[in-house]
Amino acid sequence: MSLKNKLNRMKKHIVRESVESEPETVKSIDILETDLPHKDRWKESGTSSYYLDDDFCLVRQKRYPLHYKHGKYKFQELIRAVSAWQGFSGTHPLSSKGLLPQDLFFFDTETTGLGGGVGNTIFLLGHGKIEGDEVVVTQHFLPQPGSEIPLYHSFLETVDYNTLVTYNGKAFDWPQVKTRHTLIKEHVPHLPKFGHFDLYHGSRRLFKHKMESVKLSNVEKEILGFERVDDVPGYLAPMIYFDYVERKDPEGIFKVMEHNEMDILSLITLYTHLSFELLHIGDRSTEQESFEAGRWLEYTGNGEMAKMRFEHLLKGNGDANQEAAHHLAFRYKKEQNFDKALELWEGLNDACPSKISALEEMAKIYEHKKKDYERALKKCMELQSLLIETEMDKMKKERKLEQLDARINRLNSKRIRKGLS
Repeated sequence: MSLKNKLNRMKKHIVRESVESEPETVKSIDILETDLPHKDRWKESGTSSYYLDDDFCLVRQKRYPLHYKHGKYKFQELIRAVSAWQGFSGTHPLSSKGLLPQDLFFFDTETTGLGGGVGNTIFLLGHGKIEGDEVVVTQHFLPQPGSEIPLYHSFLETVDYNTLVTYNGKAFDWPQVKTRHTLIKEHVPHLPKFGHFDLYHGSRRLFKHKMESVKLSNVEKEILGFERVDDVPGYLAPMIYFDYVERKDPEGIFKVMEHNEMDILSLITLYTHLSFELLHIGDRSTEQESFEAGRWLEYTGNGEMAKMRFEHLLKGNGDANQEAAHHLAFRYKKEQNFDKALELWEGLNDACPSKISALEEMAKIYEHKKKDYERALKKCMELQSLLIETEMDKMKKERKLEQLDARINRLNSKRIRKGLS
């Protein structure tokens, strides 16, 4: 943008005149008609130029048919996932009930730094959504640090969406958008208000048992069946961008755009997968993932759905089967079905991580509900032996053993009063 135009734009907000300022001119120019360096390579990549007065940004689009397969899923299965949510009667952070597949807006950014704050600039805004029989990925690129007004204008002018889908976007991407938008909000459309599906939290809940880090690239490889080839690591994106600003050679930026594009496509596949896990669609989930989905449903107040999931897992014979029985027993206890709860807890083996909790619960039921002090005492003695053998925090173990001694003494007193030897 020329110095004259920059001064005129600033003048609009410094001098309060009664005469309205002239509207800004927006136009799209064939990139080959611009003086952009390497414009033929930009053209080949599917990029166009977006001009706002004398300033501009670049916009790249790529289209995929719905039958395109990214990892385990075709994009058309997203339609099935959203359709399945329409029959969901509870509440859940990932529920798209009341929405259409084309309402979902899969969003990711690339920035000049990994931290937050005003000094961190977004140089690439990428998003994907269903349009007709295609998934359209659109990327808005900042060709120079001073051109954020056309960047955000192009992004906000053409986007029509209700719900944002990100990966850790609640903590990073969208706060960054809001920060940068605040600096130029007089020149660009308002930010819309909408819901937010953050798939990072869903991945932590369902997959943390099998991977140390739930970075999107790890989830792609271990869960979604997609592995990147010659991908540019995200931490290199800032250096590649600054190199482009200096040399104007887009080779590195094309790789960053490809990285961003894969992030967006993986969000579509991941939302589909998480929805299938939660709604028990298909047979792609492991027993442990199905158990974690049940726990998440239980945590979000969908007790009956969780109960059905745990009951289904009782048919298995692994660790998930034992943990499902433990959680199901708690459901029966809450429903006052103490016999069924005891039956499930009695069936847990000593290697089950929840065995200590199960013995504690059985002792309580036998003492307070069944008034069977002999069995309550037996469970306490089993618990005492297990606690002594189990490795755990020393202070925690001592506290549990003290509480258990108090329970044993109380049970012995009750046995005496009841006339039991």
